[in-house]
Amino acid sequence: MFILASNSPRRRDLLRKAGFEFEVSPSGVDEGTPGPQDLPEEFARRAARMKALSIAAKSPAGNLVLGADTIVSIDGLILGKPAGPLDATRMLRLLSGRTHQVITALCLVKAPAEIQTLTHETTFVTFAELSEEEIRAYVASREPYDKAGAYAIQGLASKFVTRISGCYSNVVGLPLALLREILQGVAEPGRTRSPRSGKQPGTADSSPRSE
Repeated sequence: MFILASNSPRRRDLLRKAGFEFEVSPSGVDEGTPGPQDLPEEFARRAARMKALSIAAKSPAGNLVLGADTIVSIDGLILGKPAGPLDATRMLRLLSGRTHQVITALCLVKAPAEIQTLTHETTFVTFAELSEEEIRAYVASREPYDKAGAYAIQGLASKFVTRISGCYSNVVGLPLALLREILQGVAEPGRTRSPRSGKQPGTADSSPRSE
């Protein structure tokens, strides 16, 4: 059995539309607050790992549990879900007219505690310059409140995005192609899986991949 350790409606919707069969068991894990020394990828991976292990420990042996965590990063800052309208406004001002990273970490655990995969996907998203009026109106819509980086690319904020480099579903909350690759590797134990990354075109990939 494949279990999603998340209550995110966006992740559930992505999995259903892609034809995955799964059950939902929210972890309820508090991801915590990133510290000044936390790298964005490491913070997301740690949170995904905690979520998956918390549900796997309570699941029948052999079940596969997926933990996921999505963050937005700009200038090394980690932007999670905004604490309120002022925080959402701050985040949108940071993203206005610039390119940021959306990082989703995935951890697949075979119950009760055998980590099969711990990896992440990175997508680069560029925003148009946003006016203060646009930011106020978007924050007033309340759409930003439960979204990493204070926006939903599949919602009202779609008109803010001028360019995307990488996996679109990753920005929504779950990199489906990477998940397919992971699950195929588990189904075929002898199959070699190469690490995936979201490197920017023309740049070297320096993203950490080990635990």
